[in-house]
Amino acid sequence: MTATVQDDIRDIIQSNDVVLFMKGTPVFPQCGFSSVVARVLDHLQVDYHSVNVLEDFDIREGIK
Repeated sequence: MTATVQDDIRDIIQSNDVVLFMKGTPVFPQCGFSSVVARVLDHLQVDYHSVNVLEDFDIREGIK
């Protein structure tokens, strides 16, 4: 993982109280776990930022 990817992930986390790194989006989740977590956060009315890891391979690998 490059320093740039680490910086990008750090910036995302520091800029938002709650971040959901997920496959897909809250409206169109691409896996069951992502869907359940997004629905729970929505049900609890949590203000969160989502990141679709399927759109950025480096971010996906970087959060592992």
